Amino acid sequence: MILFSSVVSVFPVVRSELTVSLLSTVQASWSWRPDTCCAPGSSIHARFPVNKHKGWELTGPLLPFPSYPKITPVVILSSPFCGPRMIGKLKQNLLVACLVISSVTVFYLGRHAMECHHRIEEYSQPGGILPLSGLGGSMRTTLRTGQNLSTPFIYNKDMPLIFIGGVPRSGTTLMRAMLDAHPEVRCGEETRVIPRILAMKQMWSRSGREKMRLDEAGVTDEVLDAAMQAFLLEIIVKHGEPASFLCNKDPFALKSLSYLAKIFPRAKFVLMIRDGRASVHSMISRKVTIAGFDLGSYRDCLTKWNRAIETMYTQCLDAADKCLPMHYEQLVLHPEKWMRTLLKFLDIPWNNAVLHHEELIGKAGGVSLSKVERSTDQVIKPVNVEALSKWVGKIPADVVRDMAVIAPMLSRLGYDPHANPPNYGQPDPKVLDNTRRIQKAAERPNPS
Repeated sequence: MILFSSVVSVFPVVRSELTVSLLSTVQASWSWRPDTCCAPGSSIHARFPVNKHKGWELTGPLLPFPSYPKITPVVILSSPFCGPRMIGKLKQNLLVACLVISSVTVFYLGRHAMECHHRIEEYSQPGGILPLSGLGGSMRTTLRTGQNLSTPFIYNKDMPLIFIGGVPRSGTTLMRAMLDAHPEVRCGEETRVIPRILAMKQMWSRSGREKMRLDEAGVTDEVLDAAMQAFLLEIIVKHGEPASFLCNKDPFALKSLSYLAKIFPRAKFVLMIRDGRASVHSMISRKVTIAGFDLGSYRDCLTKWNRAIETMYTQCLDAADKCLPMHYEQLVLHPEKWMRTLLKFLDIPWNNAVLHHEELIGKAGGVSLSKVERSTDQVIKPVNVEALSKWVGKIPADVVRDMAVIAPMLSRLGYDPHANPPNYGQPDPKVLDNTRRIQKAAERPNPS
């Protein structure tokens, strides 16, 4: 218990008890000495025992005034504990406490930021690993092989990604379906996003004025490369189930083959090549919309085909150790030979399932097909030669006459621009058998 002095002023008010609350709650008792009573309005000095552990509330029943029975005293406390000096000290203490808390918070956040920066630097080094959770999510799930993972599957920019590309209608869907049948490979449907973001990056790089503005803003090539790398990897990883080898099939992505090889140093590329006359006839007859291609003109489409395949083929040759040109005609004529060649190039062990992709369509860990891709109805069939020469006799005579001039890449790629039909070669017995079965099935009357 401690004692402090207060001033008691007496006023004519009607109350039966006294309560004065300051900051928190404390009980205080007081006593009235009749011999100190004065006239109304006088001040009385009294001493109050206060329990310092219970706060600052003073409450208690009032004693009657002998001389003034209708007057109740109201206590006005004037204490060294609540004066200006004390308020100043309280403010000072609160300020110090805030400073201490702020300092601790800044220290913790700074330490956390340094740890994150250190981890990012580790992941960015060659051979560094980045858990999938570091890409914004966790895929602690089951591999296509059925093996349960006790730790998150590891993805990073140095993993052996596979990119399949070429001019649309050149067998890119068949190729990715055959690879998808392998238990250690996952390609999945076209993302449609990847070639567009790559085209945008090319546009920025080609414009000297735009590049200068980006550099001045601090958006340097290094910044853009890191952002593109993270964005593309996120799309490839997250749009399908995990696998030892991840594959992307967006045909025009290989227009940026050299750039992709730069930001993904261990990636490999498969360039699908098909007779341009067959590709163009397929896109026109099946009404496959392709930006920049006039589907009403064979001449225009063949010109655009020539330009696109030249861009991709040139880059493929420049990255010869990372890019394998694959002729669609040879793939369907001799699937086992060329799939063995491809898997060896990709450092993927052989698996016979790649020769029977049609048996794994729609199955767990198998081949997932898009309902909107125009190639889906063809890929559900086993490898066959039905589509090789469908274009013969369908191209306008004036275009056929000028073919060598319109599409000089035909000769460069090994096709005879004047052969109608050309001789692509003889199919393997298994492929020939597949083709016969498909033709017989088409000849059967529809039971409905």
